[in-house]
Amino acid sequence: MSFTAPDIAWGPMAPVAIVLGAAILGVLVEAFVPERARRTVQLVLAFGAPVGAVVAVAALWSGVSSSGGHEVLGGSLVVDGPTLVLQGSIAVLTLLSVLVIADRTATGEDAFAPTAASVPGSDYEELARRKGLTQTEVFPLVLFAAGGMLIFPATADLLTLFVALEVLSLPLYLLTGMARRRRLLSQEASLKYFLLGAFASALLIFGIALVYGYSGSLHYTDIATATLAPSALDPLLLVGSVLVLVGLLFKVGAVPFHMWTPDVYQGAPTPITGFMAACTKVAAFGALLRFYYVVVPGLQWDLDVVMWTVAIATMVVGTVVALVQTDVKRLLAYSSIAHAGFVLTGVIALDESGITAVLFYLLVYGVATVGAFGVVWLVRERAAGGDEDDPSSVLGEATHLSQWAGLGRTHPVLAGAFALFLLSFAGIPLTAGFIGKFAVFSAAVEGGAWPLALVGVLSSSAAAFFYVRVIVLMYFTDPATPVVAPVVTTVEPVEGASAGAGETGGAVTTAPEQGVDVAVAPGGAAVATLVETRAPSTTTTVVPSEGLAVVAIGVCAVLTVVLGVFPTPVLDLIGDVASFLP
Repeated sequence: MSFTAPDIAWGPMAPVAIVLGAAILGVLVEAFVPERARRTVQLVLAFGAPVGAVVAVAALWSGVSSSGGHEVLGGSLVVDGPTLVLQGSIAVLTLLSVLVIADRTATGEDAFAPTAASVPGSDYEELARRKGLTQTEVFPLVLFAAGGMLIFPATADLLTLFVALEVLSLPLYLLTGMARRRRLLSQEASLKYFLLGAFASALLIFGIALVYGYSGSLHYTDIATATLAPSALDPLLLVGSVLVLVGLLFKVGAVPFHMWTPDVYQGAPTPITGFMAACTKVAAFGALLRFYYVVVPGLQWDLDVVMWTVAIATMVVGTVVALVQTDVKRLLAYSSIAHAGFVLTGVIALDESGITAVLFYLLVYGVATVGAFGVVWLVRERAAGGDEDDPSSVLGEATHLSQWAGLGRTHPVLAGAFALFLLSFAGIPLTAGFIGKFAVFSAAVEGGAWPLALVGVLSSSAAAFFYVRVIVLMYFTDPATPVVAPVVTTVEPVEGASAGAGETGGAVTTAPEQGVDVAVAPGGAAVATLVETRAPSTTTTVVPSEGLAVVAIGVCAVLTVVLGVFPTPVLDLIGDVASFLP
């Protein structure tokens, strides 16, 4: 018996190979590199891997643009135009996210628990905090998740789709539960994410089994060919396709599969929330696009009912529930749900213009999302009475909306960047978000889904309220003032008080030690209501840091403006390759 070595084209797989290779090296670094040099080496790998992936995508671009793309690994992966656009977007967003993840405050603290396995509030955790331990395992976990995201939109068979989903999801389950502060909330979010993600994975694999039973193949092209001929097993295909779509819609946070999103976004470390919100959405929508456009376009009439219902519910629920949020991370979570509905309008268009619109929207939404959560990471609570020059007085993120009052006056640059990202989310002209929404709604109209575009425009208009509310809070509302609380104090009557203060025959006595006039009954005691001023327990500040997050926020702000003012080159670049390889 002879062994035939497989022929693997490593060139087209370079973006994936670079990121996953760096992740594996990161695991070895944890095992063999001394602690004093470990963080530096991990940062080199974490920054170098996405940069290398971007370079690899650029090197592959001209060849794929001219040839239309090709299959690798025996047809398990497809490297075509949409694949390169999505992989380039994920690599850029991962690089920006790593800047926020790697940032540390002036006290040397990052966003992650010193020992993630310790019991919250235990002596061991306190000892690890005092010794300044850090979890550098975060960086290979992020790279493993990014590697899975690079594979996810490139998959051309259902089994590889499932494997890629697990590769990107499992590290995120761990990262969600590693927050330095609010440990219990973080671990609760991780558990919810894991359990609901397991259910979604089960539905996905069940759908894959049904589709395989119908077509006898796991490859997209074979399944698409089988759907062209009527069969008695068509109900099997329809149920299986819906279950696969459910698994993918869970990852994008579409209603009614969105219940994990607000809790996970709120509980996860804020830099990881930005990474998840941006990169996972890009990867999941890329996989959804390929499945919907390549595998089941013949089922459009059957699946339209499901997809239209999900898209409308996602836009409406995300917008309406966001209106009543008081936590900034939950507000951004429901905002992301609404944006998932907007993107679905472009997916449902089932037209080449819809592919271009969705790919551009995912890029600009991801850029604004990473920047917005970068700002949230820097806005902190400070202990009452804490010295401005004392970094130890800085506490966790100030996520309640009331704590953002007056931020535009105290820190105008950072508040201005956050306002820019919110305006982009709202789709205000001259921001990248406006171009993205215009593109997906136009594609929906061209594809005959104008009612979806109408719902999208109305939802976007309503969503502008809660974005503008935050801007008004930052710029036109005074910062929180000290709490005023009434205190009841008993004051003895002063000798010789005058009588006849009223018809009741009472007297007005002045309590000299308090300086308050009180009504006194003859021969009785006086009860005065005094107003005492108490200082608030915390104030809001912007924490000084190493500056990596500021760099990420600045780059995101520049891209948001540039892609809003000069979107044509990027749209043309995407449009030239916006065609899936059959």
